[in-house]
Amino acid sequence: MFWKFDLNNTSHIDQLLDREGVTLRELMEEEDVLQECKAQNRKLLLFLSKDHCMQELVTLITEEPPADLEEKTRFKFPNIACELLTSDVALINDKLGGDESLLEKLYHFLEQEPPLNPLLASFFSKTIGNLIARKTDQVISFLRKKHNFISLVLNHIDASAMMDLLLRLISCVEPALLRMEVLNWLNEERLIQRLTELMHTGRDEERQSNASQTLCDIIRLSRDQANQLSEVTEPDPLLTVLESQENVSELLKNMFEGERTEASVVNGTQVLLTLLESRRSGLEGLMDLYSQGFERSYTVNSSILRAIEPHLKDFQQLLLNPPTRSAILTTVGVLEQPLGSARLHVARLVASLLQTCDLSICQEICRLNTMDLLLDLFFKYTWNNFLHLQVELCVASILNHSAHSDHQNPGLQNHEERPATGTGSQVNEGTPGQNSTSDPANTPIQDLFQHCRLVQRILDAWEENDKIQAEGGRRRGNMGHLTRIANTVVQNLEKGLAHSQINDLIKELPEDCRGRWEGFVGETLRETNRRNTVDLAFSDYQIQQMTANFVDQFGFNDEEFSEHDENINAAFDRIAEINFNIDADDHSANAAAFEACCKERIQQFDDCEEEEDIWDEKEINYATQIKSRSRYNPGWTASFSETEVSSSSAWGGSPQQEGEGPQDTNWASFTEFQPFSR
Repeated sequence: MFWKFDLNNTSHIDQLLDREGVTLRELMEEEDVLQECKAQNRKLLLFLSKDHCMQELVTLITEEPPADLEEKTRFKFPNIACELLTSDVALINDKLGGDESLLEKLYHFLEQEPPLNPLLASFFSKTIGNLIARKTDQVISFLRKKHNFISLVLNHIDASAMMDLLLRLISCVEPALLRMEVLNWLNEERLIQRLTELMHTGRDEERQSNASQTLCDIIRLSRDQANQLSEVTEPDPLLTVLESQENVSELLKNMFEGERTEASVVNGTQVLLTLLESRRSGLEGLMDLYSQGFERSYTVNSSILRAIEPHLKDFQQLLLNPPTRSAILTTVGVLEQPLGSARLHVARLVASLLQTCDLSICQEICRLNTMDLLLDLFFKYTWNNFLHLQVELCVASILNHSAHSDHQNPGLQNHEERPATGTGSQVNEGTPGQNSTSDPANTPIQDLFQHCRLVQRILDAWEENDKIQAEGGRRRGNMGHLTRIANTVVQNLEKGLAHSQINDLIKELPEDCRGRWEGFVGETLRETNRRNTVDLAFSDYQIQQMTANFVDQFGFNDEEFSEHDENINAAFDRIAEINFNIDADDHSANAAAFEACCKERIQQFDDCEEEEDIWDEKEINYATQIKSRSRYNPGWTASFSETEVSSSSAWGGSPQQEGEGPQDTNWASFTEFQPFSR
C-alpha cells in the first residue's frame, strides 16, 4: 500500500512550527535547524525574525549560561544561536542590523569587566563581524556614536576575539571610500598609539602578545590593500602612523623601559621585523615596481631605520645579558643557559637590518661588534639551527653588501624605495646609505674578516669537529651551516662584486692561516661539497620534474619568497652537474675473462661465405622417415620419396578404367594400419 512507505518529505521543523506555543529552545533542539535556516525555510525564518526570538538569540551569545549545567551542553544553545545569527540570511541580517535595541544589547557585552568568557567573546566577534560585512553602513554608524568603543575593545584585548574584531573593521569594510572613513575614524581614536602603549614591559603578557599580533596584521593588511586597491590615492593613515619615526621610537621605549622581560622584547621585535619586511629584490621586484608605480611599491621606510639605530646598543646588551631562563633538558643533554627567544629575535632583527644595506646601520653594527658576538653564539650553541640560519644570513648580507650598494637606485632603497612625497609616509629626504660619496660599504667586510676572524673561526671549528668525530663523537649540529658560510666566502672570493677586496683580506691573513685556508678550500671543502652533492643526488632526481613554473602551478607569489630563494631552480638542476666516471682497465684480468666468455658464447658471423640465392630452383626430396606416435603401431612407417608422374597421367590423362587393378605408384601401404586402442 502507498501509505506504507511514508514518502512524506515534510520537515519535522515544519510540524513544530504548525503547533501552537512552540518555543525557540524546542526548535534549536532539532538537528536540522541550521540546515533549514540556510535553505531559506520561510516559516522558520519568519519565526526566528520575531522580536522575542531575536532578543533571546542575542541573549544566548552575550550572557554567561548557568554554571550548574553540564559542561558538554552548557554552551550548546549559545553556539547554535551564533550559527543562526551568522547564517548569512538576508532576513536575519536586516532584522539584527536594523534594530538598534538589538545592537545595544550586543554592545552591552563589551561593557562587562574583564576577563570575558573566551567562547562568548568569539560568538560576539563573529556576529559583529558578519554585520560589519553585510550591514556596513548601519553598524559603522552605530559604532561611531559610541565614543568608548575602541577603549572597551582594547580593555578586552587579552581575548583574541577582540583582535579579530579590530581586523574586521580594517579589512571587511567596502566600498573603498567608506573604508577610508573608517580608517580615519580609527586613527582619530589613536588606535595605533594605544596598541603601542600595551607593549610596555609592565603589561600582562597575553595583552602584549595580542597587541603585537594586531599591529603586525594591520601592517600586512594595509600594505596588501594599498597595492590591490588602485582607485584609492590617499595613503593609509594607520600605516603612516605605524611607519613614523615617532611611533617606532615609542615602541622601542616601551620595550626597554623598566625591567626587560623576554615577552616584551619578543613581541616588540616581531613588530619591528614586520615593519622591515620588503618586497623581493631583483628583476621581479623591479617589474612590480614599474607595473604598479612608485607609490604602490613598498620598501623599508627610512624613518623606521632612523628610529631603530639609537637603540642598537640596547639590543647588544640583550645579547650580552639576556633575561634569565632556567636550565632545560634537551635530546643532547641539559642546557644550563638556553639561548632564549629574546636573543634569537635579536639575531633575526640584525639579519633584517643588514639586508637593508643601510650605511649608517651597518657602521653602528660594526662599531658595537655585534657580528663578533653573534659568531660567538653560533659556535657556542652548536645545536640551535634557528640561530645558525640567522648568522648565515648576516654573513651573506655583509659579503653581498657592496653588490647592493653599487646598484641601488638613487631614489629607491633595495630597488623599491618610496618617493619622499606623495605617499603620506614620513620619509626622510634622500635614501639611507646614499648621503656619502665615499665607499664605506666595505667596512662590514673588513670587520668580518679582521676583527671577527671569520676564516680562523671556520678552520678551528672544522678541525675541532674532525677531532671529535675521529674519537667516535657526534658531528656537530652547526656544521651544515658552517659549510654554507664557507661556500659563500669562496663564491664571493671567486666571482662576487667585492672579490678583489675579499682577496686582499685573505692575503693579509698570517701565512700559516692562509695556507690552512687554501688547503681547506682545495681539499676538505671540495670533498665535503662532492659528498653532499652525491648524497642528495637521489632526492634531487626524484624532484627533477619540477620546473620553473612549479611556483605558478601552486599559486604562490614572488613576494612570498625571501631574497635568498631567488635561485629556486638551482637545486633541481644539480643532478645534471654530477659526473659519474668509471675508470676501467681494459687489460685487467676481469676484462680478459669477460672477453673470453663473450667469444665462447657468441659465434661470429663469417662474412666471407658466399651468400645463397634464395630464388634458385632446387630439387626437393621428401625422403625423411617420420616415426609414428606411440598410439600407432610402432612398426609402421610412411615413405614420402618423390614419385615421377607424367603431367599427362596426372592431369591431362584419361581416368583409370573401371575394373583395372591398382597400379604400382609407390604410394604408402596402409594394410598394416591398426585402429586406435581404447
